[in-house]
Amino acid sequence: MPAPSRKTEKKPAAPVAPRGRQRLPTAGSDEKRERILKAAEALFDRYGYANTTIEQIVQALGVTKPFVYYYFRNKQEIFETLCWAPTEACFTVLDFADDDPRPAHEKAIDGLQRLIAATIAHYPAGFFPYREPQAFSPAYLKASRNVAQQFYKQFCALLDEGRASGHFDFRDTRITAQAACSLPGFLYNWYRPGGKLGPAEMVVELTDLASRVLGLRRTAAPARKRAARTTPTPTPQNPPPPRRRKSASSTSPSAS
Repeated sequence: MPAPSRKTEKKPAAPVAPRGRQRLPTAGSDEKRERILKAAEALFDRYGYANTTIEQIVQALGVTKPFVYYYFRNKQEIFETLCWAPTEACFTVLDFADDDPRPAHEKAIDGLQRLIAATIAHYPAGFFPYREPQAFSPAYLKASRNVAQQFYKQFCALLDEGRASGHFDFRDTRITAQAACSLPGFLYNWYRPGGKLGPAEMVVELTDLASRVLGLRRTAAPARKRAARTTPTPTPQNPPPPRRRKSASSTSPSAS
């Protein structure tokens, strides 16, 4: 089955452009930049952002500091460059083509699956934003917040459509969207490659769990049930307590 078409609109602008001494990139310089990023990624994963230094990166590469500074201005720029690719990949999974004929609930589940797959595919850099949010510059945080807000706007719209068609069963749209997406968001706490499940199996497992958070139904619920679910039932008023009847002794005149 062919993959659904995607929008061809421009990708989100990266929050940082490497500002080392290099002026024009070449095929050879791109390969050297990737070497730096790969070495830095392993060190950030092992030691964390604060405990990783440029000195450690150049030692891992077997080069001198000018080699790194030719391509990157500082450690933060390396870190943000590593993190932007998975951020962009994850938060653009719902950029389907305008003429995509699939119903909303299918797009929502497909988007969740793509989100989980992109998170795992970009291990470990894809987990850095969750592990070390304090490491980013204001410009990076603003750019990542913008793409995240666009993603949730798209996702919530699909959830509302899916609920209206009877394929989803949930109450609050935004809470449900964030709860479903928190599954890949918290992978950094426990996921390790080479575990019991391979990447593809892990994607299937987590997509199934996230679908349950949305209350996915394989067949649409009847319209009457949907209305009952989305329309709050008025709280019944407590009936007033019955009046106490006076006893015969209290109503009849006492015997003299």
